[in-house]
Amino acid sequence: MSRLRVGIDCRYVRIGRHDGISRFTAGVVAHLPDRHDFVLLVNDERQLESLPAGMPWELLPDPTDAGEPFVARRVNRLGLDAVFSPMQTMGSRGRDYALVLTLHDLIYYRNRTPPREFSWPIRLGWRVFHLSWAPQRFLLNGADGVVTVSETTAGLIADHRLTKRPVTVAYNAADPAEPRPADGTRAKTLVYMGSFMPYKNVETLAAALPLLGADWVLHCMSRVSAAVRARLERLAPAGAIVFHDGASDEEYRSVLRSATALATASYDEGFGIPLVEAMGVGTPVVVSDIPIFREIGGDAAEYFDPSSPSAVAAAVRRLEARWDAASRDSVVQAARFRWADSAEQVVRAVEQAVARRGAR
Repeated sequence: MSRLRVGIDCRYVRIGRHDGISRFTAGVVAHLPDRHDFVLLVNDERQLESLPAGMPWELLPDPTDAGEPFVARRVNRLGLDAVFSPMQTMGSRGRDYALVLTLHDLIYYRNRTPPREFSWPIRLGWRVFHLSWAPQRFLLNGADGVVTVSETTAGLIADHRLTKRPVTVAYNAADPAEPRPADGTRAKTLVYMGSFMPYKNVETLAAALPLLGADWVLHCMSRVSAAVRARLERLAPAGAIVFHDGASDEEYRSVLRSATALATASYDEGFGIPLVEAMGVGTPVVVSDIPIFREIGGDAAEYFDPSSPSAVAAAVRRLEARWDAASRDSVVQAARFRWADSAEQVVRAVEQAVARRGAR
């Protein structure tokens, strides 16, 4: 295939600190193969601070702008052969280029509470969007190809017949980090990294602490409201939960490298980047027995029924009994998730979309 001019939609890159989609975008962009010419599409020049320096870029409207359904008219002027977007909501009407969209997960069809940082009109639209499969099908079938971040979600896309377009899996991954010291101490601590939305089920982790013993501590790394903090503290012994309330990356990894395990009791997830982050530094994971976590953790992880605090405690004890082997196996398992591989899969999906569009 001849050299293509490909736009990468970077308008979901957060300014200051990544969320999941922002990190996925930055990870892919930083590892793009050099066989094509890439153009970063941003809506704020500050987004470039989180992206590789020196790459050409163009300004587009914010993706939440009312004109987003017709953004293709703006993109057409850039002379691109194709565009890849890390979301499925990029407008496609009237485009003259190949388009590949991304559907990360279907979690908000089962858990319809939208992220709190959105304005109320967007939250309302979010809820309405997820009342039916029809809007999702309309968006995905408006593209030439679809990317998703796990085989689990690819299977759900097929089960619900969400698109007639080819689906490519490009895994989420984690940035390389310093491994835990080979001779370091292992504290009786569990680490939780994530939000406190209801489906995250952090309460089960808190309720498992008294079953583990008075010397066990749960470190909650993310920002937390006073109401949630009080609710969790009522479930655990005094001082058994340490709230970091928004840890820096350095603080998070420092706690992770000395912990017995990363733990999460989620009932549902789209992926699980914290699992990859923990396993990558040699810290095993104890997690809910749900399909996506089985896909990520493989045989290295310990699994439990997320409705049962006693099951959490039992999983931690099983992990303790095989901890050294689990730590080694975790590093091997985490190596399956590499940004270079993900970027290659994204570019192949783009190439295939261009070829199919040309054939039509």
